[in-house]
Amino acid sequence: MGAGHDHSHHTDARVSRMLVAAAILTTFFVVELVTALMINSIALLADAGHMLTDLVAMFMGLTAVLLARRGSTSSARTFGWHRAEVFTAVANAALLIGVAGFILYEAFERLGNAPEVPGVPMIVVAFAGLVANAIVVVMLRSHSKDSLAVKGAYMEVVADTVGSIGVLIAGIVTVTTGWPYADVVVAVLVALWVLPRAIALARAALRILSESSPAHIDVEQLRRALCAVNGVTGVHDLHVWTLVPGKDMVTAHLTSDADTARVLDDAKAVLTAHGLEHATVQVEPPDAAGDCKCEAE
Repeated sequence: MGAGHDHSHHTDARVSRMLVAAAILTTFFVVELVTALMINSIALLADAGHMLTDLVAMFMGLTAVLLARRGSTSSARTFGWHRAEVFTAVANAALLIGVAGFILYEAFERLGNAPEVPGVPMIVVAFAGLVANAIVVVMLRSHSKDSLAVKGAYMEVVADTVGSIGVLIAGIVTVTTGWPYADVVVAVLVALWVLPRAIALARAALRILSESSPAHIDVEQLRRALCAVNGVTGVHDLHVWTLVPGKDMVTAHLTSDADTARVLDDAKAVLTAHGLEHATVQVEPPDAAGDCKCEAE
């Protein structure tokens, strides 16, 4: 009872911090977006776009935490809402790619005709952005170790500090040298910083949704390790997939004429050694799997 209460209290604290962090980011996003439109700064607009993805990641992460806490509410949803984190990652990646593409297009349009952008407002807003990001990073850092959803939002905010630093540099260059392309160059750099991260996020999430085997698991090596269990004569219907990052699942059918309980324990020990603790193993008599035999080495 006490442990469950502590877990619930910890989750409530996590949700509260995420709500406060979201409020801080929302306030600054509005300030940055309005300033970018007023002074016609594409660098500020790029950073505002990245901060919008921070907000989306924050709210989607918050939703994922709340849904995962609910668990399974019916026989039709036996895995609960754990995949909510994966769907949020796909949506966030799509938004990031869209923002990066828009900024690159706008930057291309300004080549050869860069408008004059006042540097002082850029410096003020970028510095304020650094402060806002620093506050949110401190608020989420401890909870990011316990939740993938919070970690995703935390990493977004950490990455956004790069954009704020870039805008700050662009403002300083504009004020000190009057070079009109500082704003455009920083906007392109921010977009190029965001794009590969977004693609990597999308690939990782889509790999999970397609139920591909985890990249860090060698399925054939795993099959050989199961075949090496004393008494096992065949391995079939071996499936490995990821439910959510950090939670890999495996099912396997083993054929054996040895003691079933002992074979089952040894097989689960093999799977645990490969980091697969969520396992379903079935032991069958040798004539149950046709030609699915272990090859002699």
